[in-house]
Parts: sequence; structure tokens; C-alpha cells
Amino acid sequence: MKLKFSILILLSIILTSTFTNCKKDDGTNRIQINLFTIEDDKTLGLQVSDEIAADPLQFPLLDEAKYATAYSHLRRITDNILNNATMKHRNDFLWQTKIIHNDSVLNAFCTPGGYIYVYTGLIKYLDSEDQLAGVLGHEIAHADERHTTEAMTTALGRDLLIKMILGDSSLAGQLTTGLLGLKYGRGSETEADLRSVEYLNKTELDARGVGRFFEKLIASGQADGPQFLSTHPNPDNRVEAITNKWKELGSKVGETFPTRYLEFKNSLPK
Repeated sequence: MKLKFSILILLSIILTSTFTNCKKDDGTNRIQINLFTIEDDKTLGLQVSDEIAADPLQFPLLDEAKYATAYSHLRRITDNILNNATMKHRNDFLWQTKIIHNDSVLNAFCTPGGYIYVYTGLIKYLDSEDQLAGVLGHEIAHADERHTTEAMTTALGRDLLIKMILGDSSLAGQLTTGLLGLKYGRGSETEADLRSVEYLNKTELDARGVGRFFEKLIASGQADGPQFLSTHPNPDNRVEAITNKWKELGSKVGETFPTRYLEFKNSLPK
């Protein structure tokens, strides 16, 4: 990544003392300052993508040629979400989508720069297309709102952040682990939930999809267990906020497409 020298000076002076007090005034309390540029987000995402591709034991990517139908389903869903003019970085990021073949993991994530990863475990766990789209919308919102690099600005600390910016070789291989373990603040999680509702509301899908996902977790008694929630706070009270946002947008009852979603699940390896 390349940052101007003046930014590095700013980083060294104010990173540890000021950022936690800089909040948005929209009720989410999301941190406003981000020392990373859009190009930095793209570079970070590419680096993580390369690390994932080079580690098939931890991230066994589903073969795209062999499972073309599965990828077609997933990319149809993500493209439907991304066809949204209100997104800030819709045309800045690559928005690539990959499936990780691990049925024991209920998770999805999106790196800075728009590299989207979904585990087969999550796809098979869900019941309808709106649920998966809701989760994907949530993760896409984290990238579009640049929550990860905002969190990195605050959490990594001055010395480590400077090393990453300057390309310290001793950090090689640590970026993916660090990003996937990075926890978002409550404001970022709230914003991602509500953006998901907004994204889906502009499609034929039911905009409450991410809320239905949380409801399924709660009903199954897994609200504290899945990997998705290791970096995402407990869903308590989030369903209510999601529902209120849906009502604010007009209470449109969208489609869930359970049959089409079953076809998607059946196209995955058994």
C-alpha cells in the first residue's frame, strides 16, 4: 500500500489518542476517520485473496469449472445485490465471489475491496434465497462502508499499522488471519444490518433476509456458536432493528425463492 508521508506523520501523532472519539452523528457511533485510501482497500483485498488461494487446507475453494452451476446461483444473488446505485463503491471494487468447501462452517465474509467468500456450511444451513442474500448484503455493506480499514485504523496500533503500510516482510501471511479475526463495533454492525435491508429492498427479494437468518440462529439455539458470530455480536435486538428498517422503507413483502434456493444447495458437493 502507498500512503503519503504526511498521512504517516498524522498516524504517528493521533492514532492512539483521538480516533475512538471521532464518531458519526447518524446514531451508529461508527468511527469516521480512516487512514486507508480506496486503493489501499483494493490492495488489502487482493493480498487476502492471494493468501486464501495459496492456503487450500484452511480455505478449500470450490472448483469453479466442476461446480459452475453453484457459482452461477451465487453470482446471480450477489449481482442482484450489487445492482444498486446507492452503493458508495459499487464501481470501485472488483466484487469477486468464491465458495469455500467446508460444511462445518456457518460463515461468510467480504474483504476490503469486495472479495466475497461464502462457506458451503452456511449455504446448506439456510432455507431460502433471501436469507443468504441478507447475509451477503450485510458482508457487502462492511466492504462498501469500509468498516474493516476503519477498524484497522483504530485497533492495530501505530507501530504494527506502520509496518503493514511500509510492507514489513515479517508480517507476511498474517494479514488474512488478522482481518478475519477483526471484530466490528456495534455501530458498524448496525449499519451493515440496515444497509442489507436497503440493498434487498431494491430487489424482488424480501428485505428482511438478514433478520430471518438471525431468527433461524436464535430458534436453533446456535446464536452464540457459529463462526459468523465470532466477529459479529449476538443477534439480540438486531432483528427488531432490521424489522423497523423494513417498515420504514414501506413494508414491502418480497420473494424468498425456497425452491430456487434448494436447487442451489443441490448443486453443491454432497
